Amino acid sequence: MTIAVYPGSFDPITYGHLDIIERAAAVFDRVIVAVCLNPGKQPLFTMEERVEMIARESARLPNVDVNCFKGLLTEFVKREDARIIVRGLRAISDFESEFQMALMNRKLDPEIETVVLVAQPKYSYLSSSIVKEIASLGGDIGGLVSDQVARHLQERFALHGLRDE
Repeated sequence: MTIAVYPGSFDPITYGHLDIIERAAAVFDRVIVAVCLNPGKQPLFTMEERVEMIARESARLPNVDVNCFKGLLTEFVKREDARIIVRGLRAISDFESEFQMALMNRKLDPEIETVVLVAQPKYSYLSSSIVKEIASLGGDIGGLVSDQVARHLQERFALHGLRDE
């Protein structure tokens, strides 16, 4: 059984993320979407909220599980008996950081491979940061995230008074 881990902050999950999840699920026997704690980012949603959103959005994919972790990705991958890290590549500007991460992960554990799935052109501009910015300004995020995720964003911005008026 080939197990792959697709790590990210997923704050929130977008259609671009879902595309990578669906495509990875078609290639690997089992895909674990791993929500990570990134100390360099201030997430809008808690880890638990992100796990719940991803689980709901990927529920129709029987070989996809959602989990969260703190610490080194390579250690999480080993604990899950996986050997593959899946990453999405949106644009050439992503390549350098993804390449650097893949090399560092290989240095930490030479048995772990990184597989990069290139984003479909219709998602190449899409990021959680852009979605959050548009939502915070009251813009239309239809077609970027599901209706449920859009509602979560609208509620969060209204609740915290983060939306510009």
